[in-house]
Amino acid sequence: MLTRIHHVGVVVPSLEEGLRFWRDTLGMRLTKSATIEEQGVRAALLEVGGSEVELLEPLGPEGGVGKFLARRGGGLHHVCFETDDVARELADAKAKGIQLIDQAPRHGLAGMICFLHPKATRGVLVEYAQPFDDESHGANKPDK
Repeated sequence: MLTRIHHVGVVVPSLEEGLRFWRDTLGMRLTKSATIEEQGVRAALLEVGGSEVELLEPLGPEGGVGKFLARRGGGLHHVCFETDDVARELADAKAKGIQLIDQAPRHGLAGMICFLHPKATRGVLVEYAQPFDDESHGANKPDK
């Protein structure tokens, strides 16, 4: 069951510049950040009112986020819904005939994640996330 909007993903050309705006100007609290090589991004989660904004800087032009930045520039990339069982949600989506990007959950900054293809979701890239119970599985907590 989807329980809430976990975060919205925003592509930025520079994570440092993104943090200067979202954290320093808007006052959002940085909760964690990491380089996720297999996804080709440097990412940061910033908390606001029980949800988060995820900033995504591509490591290069070849990955999905790098291609997005080259085609569209920075901006809104995806919406992520939290669930207590990402594998079940993914299986349910597949059973409903929804086109998927991921065939199995994988590690991400928000926990175990998967993506539904925007062709099946009326043009919106949709992510499901099951946060880790133990934060040591995922990304680094930021230095305070």
